Amino acid sequence: MRFDSLNQFVTTPEAVPAKGPIAVVLVEDNIEVATTLRHHLQAGFAHVIACMPPQFDMPRDLIEDVVRIDYDMSAEGALENAINPIIAAVPAGTWLYYCYNAEFLFHPFCETRSVGEMLAFHTEERRDGMLTYVVDLYADDLWEHPDAVSLDRAHLDRSGYYALARPDAKGHPKERQLDFFGGLRWRYEEHVPEARRKIDRISLFKTKPGLKLRPDHTLNDEEYNTYACKWHHNLTAAICSFRTAKALKQNPGSTYDIHTFKWHNSAPFEWHSRQLLDLGLMEPGQWF
Repeated sequence: MRFDSLNQFVTTPEAVPAKGPIAVVLVEDNIEVATTLRHHLQAGFAHVIACMPPQFDMPRDLIEDVVRIDYDMSAEGALENAINPIIAAVPAGTWLYYCYNAEFLFHPFCETRSVGEMLAFHTEERRDGMLTYVVDLYADDLWEHPDAVSLDRAHLDRSGYYALARPDAKGHPKERQLDFFGGLRWRYEEHVPEARRKIDRISLFKTKPGLKLRPDHTLNDEEYNTYACKWHHNLTAAICSFRTAKALKQNPGSTYDIHTFKWHNSAPFEWHSRQLLDLGLMEPGQWF
């Protein structure tokens, strides 16, 4: 099913999913679009929505399984202007997820358990949002892969991640909220605007009336932005992403300064949740 605009989609009652979980993939360029969509279909999302420029092609095998919305991701405020109308359109209490193309969601034990099973457990723990860490992926050879994307030779940083207290308007630390840093945004911070250096997102959350996604990947309900509840640790997930590597190599201000992303703490990405758990890049909480 294809829609000419986001407004056409949200005002067509029979098109808006009645149940989740729903994945929204925001397509910025033509790199690994089909791979991203297939990954999230296989993860167990009930519906996958692609917001993508009309000039991009979609493989024939995905046309029936993916809802396509023609959308310009280069416009100002494209993130929140895409997600917030969908939040308002779907039934309250629906689990919603968003990512960009060339980004892949991994959750604990995802090889044997679906995203729906994980979210059912998270709901039982009375959690309405889930913290996800954006883990940068990059090709090991930028001469062979000048866009920094290679599924077969993807690498990640195995260390260099840290967190700082998240201040409120008065400069006091917010309860159970932290700003997380690391990966390519940390190593090449001179090329990344300060407001875009964080690697945390609330990418999985339950919709409710009045809920809004903000440009910094947080929501307007502060409890959604917490990494855990008050009584114990909770599940977290990881979004393994080529997005920063792509941007650093496509930006004329940084591409000539970067000849390789590899360093002594690089490791081949194994495309398995166990590696991310072992590196502490996501947590199983009480889910075993």
